[in-house]
Formats: sequence, C-alpha cells, structure tokens
Amino acid sequence: MKQLLLIVGLISAAYPAVNFAAEAAPAVAATAVASPAASPAAGAAATPPAAAAALSKPAAAASTPAGSPQVRVVTSLGSFTLELNAERAPLTVAHFLKYVDQGHYSGTIFHRVIGNFVIQGGGYDKDYKLKAAPSKVVNESGNGLTNQRGTVGMARSQEPHGSDSQFYVNLFDNEALDPNKTRWGYAVFAKVVQGMDVVDKIGNVATGSRGIFKEDAPLQPVVIERIERVTAP
Repeated sequence: MKQLLLIVGLISAAYPAVNFAAEAAPAVAATAVASPAASPAAGAAATPPAAAAALSKPAAAASTPAGSPQVRVVTSLGSFTLELNAERAPLTVAHFLKYVDQGHYSGTIFHRVIGNFVIQGGGYDKDYKLKAAPSKVVNESGNGLTNQRGTVGMARSQEPHGSDSQFYVNLFDNEALDPNKTRWGYAVFAKVVQGMDVVDKIGNVATGSRGIFKEDAPLQPVVIERIERVTAP
C-alpha cells in the first residue's frame, strides 16, 4: 500500500498538493518520483482521447535525429551512466538534455529514496530548496517504454504534462507507473547502462525526515555533483 501511495508522490515537488511524498511540498504528497499515486496518476483523471490513442502506438519521432545519447550522473556515492531513448521519447530526451546542458543538476540531491521502488532527484539543492525549473514537457508515457528496473522516467505533478527537471530511477519493475486506457503514466525516457550497483547503493541508504520532507529523504544527503554528456562506447 505504501508504494501505491508513493506513486502519487512521484509527482513533482513544485506541487505540494500532490499526495506522494512531499517532494515539492513539505507533506507526503507532492514529490513525485515516478509515483502516480494510489491510482498511478494522482490527479491524472481520465486520459483524453488523444492520449488514449497514443497508448496503442509509440510516439512518433519523425523529425528527431536518430541516436542514443548518453549522460553520466556523478554523485557523492559514485557514478552511473544513462542511455537516452531519443527515438521513443524525443520530446522528453530533448527536455532532459536542456537541463543537463544548463548545468541545472549540479548540486542537486536525491531527495526521495524508497527501497524496492525508486530514487528521485534533480529538483532540490543541498539546503532542500526547490530549484527553479520553469520548462515543462508533454507527457510521452504512451511511447511503449515501461517502468522496469533500471529504467529512468520523469517525475511530475498531478498535471499529466507537469514534468519539470525531476527524474527517477526504478529500483524494481513498477507497472503501476505505466499508462493505461483510463489514466496517464510516468514517461520513461532512458535506462541505466552502467553503474546500477551505484543506483542500488543509493536505494539502500537510511532515510527519514530531513528538511521539508517528512519521510523517505536520505539522512545523509546524496548529492548529484553533475550530469554530463558522454560518448557512447
């Protein structure tokens, strides 16, 4: 039950009303890691016709250049590498890389860690202050990529298209975060291709109440020192 409630929390911290884990809000409700909420999309209501259609076929990536860019996430507990799927999630990948290239992630933290569920970060600094992240992206959760262990998705508010800079890494196969015909899901756009042991290490840190978060925050901050583009081997 806790994981289902947490799903609601995957919703982005900037929306304190969400009910997942006080991510954006100091309560157990708006942090959203990829956590839809008891019903995977805390405020996602019914999926509009256009979204329902998208669920049946992958998002088109017509004018998007082919290729799978990679980035290295350097943290205070080690590094791991992500391969971004620009073919299936072109808008989300471009959105994420925009924040990477701006240096937005340097000095942010993994503010939510839930064992056997997800680790979530990219939105708060070391003082637990929310960093401005005005750019949002269209929800591409109907792209055919699922929330399996080792995949990476965008956290969001209850608003289906409310993803800003926060992302999460699945520690487990989290089908509840995927879309269905009645609700939006959480868009997967990448996967860990190196350093999953580091992700698991982060997923096993002691958590509790820190800063504005009442629970699930690492007691010793896990800092994202930087996220940088790397050349795929």
